[in-house]
Amino acid sequence: MTRKLLSVEDVADYLGVPKGTLYQWRTKGYGPQGRRIGKYVRYRAEDVDAWIEQQGTV
Repeated sequence: MTRKLLSVEDVADYLGVPKGTLYQWRTKGYGPQGRRIGKYVRYRAEDVDAWIEQQGTV
């Protein structure tokens, strides 16, 4: 089964951060792993969830 790739907007909404923050994180090598698909950045949901788990607790 193929899952839909998430857009920057999808991930920003999911994480509750501005889109610009995701772009800044990418330039710093931080945040969930995104992939460039043509001119777009896309995320796999499992990569986003794995990154969240790695962040520990507050």
